[in-house]
Amino acid sequence: MHGEYKVPGGKLVVVDLDEDGGVLRNVRVAGDFFLEPDEALLAVNRALEGAPTTADARQLAGRIEADLPRDTVMYGLTAEGVAVAVRRAIAQATDWTDYDWQLIHERPQSPALHMALDEVLTTEVAAGNRPPTLRVWEWGAPAVVIGSFQSLSNEVDAQAAQRHGMTVVRRISGGGAMFVEPGNTITYSLSVPASLVSGLSFADSYAYLDDWVLGALDDMGIKAWYQPLNDIATDVGKIAGAAQKRIVGPNGGEGAVLHHVTMSYDIDADKMLEVLRIGREKLSGRGTGSAAKRVDPLRRQTGLTREAVIGRMVESFRERYGLTSGHITSQESERAARLAASKFTSPEWTGRVP
Repeated sequence: MHGEYKVPGGKLVVVDLDEDGGVLRNVRVAGDFFLEPDEALLAVNRALEGAPTTADARQLAGRIEADLPRDTVMYGLTAEGVAVAVRRAIAQATDWTDYDWQLIHERPQSPALHMALDEVLTTEVAAGNRPPTLRVWEWGAPAVVIGSFQSLSNEVDAQAAQRHGMTVVRRISGGGAMFVEPGNTITYSLSVPASLVSGLSFADSYAYLDDWVLGALDDMGIKAWYQPLNDIATDVGKIAGAAQKRIVGPNGGEGAVLHHVTMSYDIDADKMLEVLRIGREKLSGRGTGSAAKRVDPLRRQTGLTREAVIGRMVESFRERYGLTSGHITSQESERAARLAASKFTSPEWTGRVP
């Protein structure tokens, strides 16, 4: 069995192993990390030899840490990272490069249709009818997008949203509210087979699926990092937030994961504070200047146009994993339109948590 895992902010860990009678055998750890002294690698392999295949990442990391020489130095590597690679080997997880990725970047859509497209396309990936997909959104109207479990009345000032012409929609994933204005927001979705994140904890899957965009940002001169559970941050403020939804495959099959991210290219902090109630609580007593600091736009940090930032991100993904331009099929488009009308524009769905 073979497993790979890139440690967030670190290096690639590769593990090859056998399973015999419910325990690990012939464990071989490798990678482009740095490790001193040399015998520490032998200690890592020895610690994992004979471990039960049912051991979770925390237990495996504990075995490794207990067996390392006292003067061990790891760079780009952690015991937890090795343990995750082991769990991915046991789970027979797939890798990014195992797939033919498709890019969808089409004309602006309504907020409700974007919600529906996420559900439809990820369901199609779960059914094996669509390849893993990176979809870049273009917003047809300003919106507030609330998480699946958020209270509508607690999160949004309905009168302020109406005054500013903002549509309020509820997405299928959890997490917090998104304040969106066309031209000021960069949003993308990853619809991926569940096997891509096999062996990862829920929290680890966020870091794993965000890693490529951290590399893209680094190429643009932005030193960003994953901030648990679902933020991408820099030393001057948050620039993005992620959310996920697991979708079960047909007949209980492996299914797929929707991972979508909203990034602030620019932001009208005053308007955001009028529309989002939660923003007022978090920033009370600090003024709207603090709002600008809490969410620090990409425009300020890169000096690039929104289109240039998106182009750099797409190219970075293509260089890493390959990416072919595609489109939403007529069948997918029809399904999404029906779902937008029946679900994502309905008061029952939007107000399901009043």
